Amino acid sequence: MQSRLTKSLFLGLAVLSLGAVSATTAQAAKKTKVTSTTNLSYKGSKRNVQSNGKNALYTKPGVVKGAKKVLSKTSMKKFGTSKKSKQYFRAYQMAKTNKGTYYYKVVSMDGKYRGFVYGGTKKGTFAGGIKKAATTKNATMPSTTTMYFAKPGTQNVTWSAPRYTQYGASTKVSDTTAYANDELIVTKAVKKSREGTLYYYVKDAKNPEVNGYIYYKALTATKPATDASAKDGVTFNYINKSTGTKVDSKIYAYAKDVTTLAKADAYTQAENLKPAGYTLAGKDADTTFGNVADTYAKDTTVTVYVTANNSVTLSTTLKVYNGDADADAQTSLKFPTAVNTAIQADAFFKQPSGLAATASDIETHLKADGAGDFTVVTEKTDPKDSTKHIAYKFTLNHATDAVFGGTASTIYYNAQKGFVTSTTSVGDFTPAN
Repeated sequence: MQSRLTKSLFLGLAVLSLGAVSATTAQAAKKTKVTSTTNLSYKGSKRNVQSNGKNALYTKPGVVKGAKKVLSKTSMKKFGTSKKSKQYFRAYQMAKTNKGTYYYKVVSMDGKYRGFVYGGTKKGTFAGGIKKAATTKNATMPSTTTMYFAKPGTQNVTWSAPRYTQYGASTKVSDTTAYANDELIVTKAVKKSREGTLYYYVKDAKNPEVNGYIYYKALTATKPATDASAKDGVTFNYINKSTGTKVDSKIYAYAKDVTTLAKADAYTQAENLKPAGYTLAGKDADTTFGNVADTYAKDTTVTVYVTANNSVTLSTTLKVYNGDADADAQTSLKFPTAVNTAIQADAFFKQPSGLAATASDIETHLKADGAGDFTVVTEKTDPKDSTKHIAYKFTLNHATDAVFGGTASTIYYNAQKGFVTSTTSVGDFTPAN
């Protein structure tokens, strides 16, 4: 009896052991893993998010082995209710796991914190531990939209976006001294959602490279009293060295305690004030200036020789805007031959290096040249019907500002997948289901 009982217990323990091993093996087989990662390429402002404290921030998706905590749930909750814009996040990558869950890689607006946060079970939707964030909100436009820099200099300059409302926001103009008397047109008013600080977006018609968001108190509706008065400084007359014609004239006003300006300093200011699309003729004041004085008293006029910059083609980068487009859409995005020919023939896209091109002007010319919407047929066929060719219809979403010979314009298109029956005709484009 004792022997049978012992054997029964032994067999029972063996079965339990085998069951435990099987359970452990099954559990290991179901280990959470990342099956794919996708970089989010659509417009950055559409990827601004804020935390809600439901999930922590990790170096990897939190359920993946080796993930280390960057910010606790408590800290993420504080970030979500913070009154500081720098504690918003920008999402830039999406990871999918074998459990059908999604995690987003995010970075705080000040760049200090970076990691993965749970984003829910629906692709492309910010859920779980984060939600969409509107970092700015529209504000009332000023009654007077013609403004001037209140205190020209290096403080309260223009930005690509109010600081920390967009990831990577940077200064557009770091010193406004040279534009003290320029008229600035206010085209938009916004407030930072968290701090409530008011910013205006301004454009300088005379110097289009001067634009951006600026703190409202850094502007004034009162025209500067100097109005670039010659008696307050040195007048630079810019002369085209090749043609002898006058290109522009600018006045650099001296500070109150300054009575003369050294030639080297005058050269620096002449460089700062030079007209867009031109370069000073020479690398020093002796070869650039039309006189030989070593210092310049107030109410002095200086001839400055300039040469026109060579015309260059505006650099552009084409990108798919909508995040639900497949990878083939980006690969297929290119201008058809006829559109490309029209763009190359458009004088707008080839201008002197250094000139600025606004996004609105770029968009206007693209549409005029047939690049507002177009269809590209690929070499691939529909897996279900070999008589149909896969095609993409691209529609212009928006462009970004650019500088000829400098910053390229990123041109975003919405992509729609579909089919055509002929590789030479796109008139029968049928959207995919």
